[in-house]
Amino acid sequence: MRRLLSRLRTVGIGSALALAGMASMHASSARAEEVNLATVAWIGYAPFYVAAEKNMFEKYGIKVALKDFADPALIPAALQSGGIQGAMYTYDQVINLVANGNAYRVVMPIDYSNGADAILAEKSIKSLADLKGKKVAYPFATCDNLLVAYALQQAGLTEADVEGLDTTPESVAAALIGGAVAGATYEPNVSKILKLDANGGYHALYTSASAPGLITDVLYFSADYIDKNPKTVDAVIKGYIDGMAFLKEHPDEAYAIVAKYFSTSVDDVKEQAKGAYNIPVAEMAGYFAPRDDAKSLFTSGKLIADVLIKRNQIKAAPKVEDTFDAKFVSALVAAK
Repeated sequence: MRRLLSRLRTVGIGSALALAGMASMHASSARAEEVNLATVAWIGYAPFYVAAEKNMFEKYGIKVALKDFADPALIPAALQSGGIQGAMYTYDQVINLVANGNAYRVVMPIDYSNGADAILAEKSIKSLADLKGKKVAYPFATCDNLLVAYALQQAGLTEADVEGLDTTPESVAAALIGGAVAGATYEPNVSKILKLDANGGYHALYTSASAPGLITDVLYFSADYIDKNPKTVDAVIKGYIDGMAFLKEHPDEAYAIVAKYFSTSVDDVKEQAKGAYNIPVAEMAGYFAPRDDAKSLFTSGKLIADVLIKRNQIKAAPKVEDTFDAKFVSALVAAK
């Protein structure tokens, strides 16, 4: 389990001056607004882990606690109960919430999967077209369902052309061994499947690197929270930006922090980082503009809605404009 809160320090106090200093520190800390953000174990959130560990949010007047969710499906309920104030997850979660009458808004794109999500197949499967009529295992109504639908579309196919098997991301490997010729999941499951010897081994047939921006992680809050706490939302974003800068300038120290959170090695974190692309400030505004490529919420939002409608998760696609609030990113870009 990652330790997401800063360690408490014990200090010996030897004088009234030290006590006064301690009291001042506590008073300053008390004034900082506390913000709880939902997160999951994903390398793209590395700048948040770094910013939290290095107390980078405090200069903006807030204290951020990252709350890890083993099951991301529980995040919406936690938001609605007030247990957390904001969340980071893939954009499909926001589309689902808004389509079902909940007012949530993306305030910043965080990263996109750049190879860390993949369709793995037996080596006898040479192309996406070879999947027609075959068993393909993947979690329905998730970002990897989106990857499958998008990849099949590139080959002139739809999900109706394959025999889809609904699995969890972690059980794709078992489904492959059990008879599916291909499956879609994300890291670290991808690396584990590529090491399997069963059925002659597996290869990456299609990865998210071929569809940059399709699987995008976002930071989002309720519209009500944004209206009432714009300075807090801005502070969260600026702390993240500082974490991203630190990651770029001090990669070894930053990856060591992430490795501690993930309970893994620095080398493993560096390998995982190759599969995600943290979106620079200069590129963020483009996600809020209509474009033909997947680096636009308008494009990915339509694809996501199509998948969710098919799965009976939503009845109709929401207006993409109702899923985001671009003013914070616009202000950041204008200040550059």
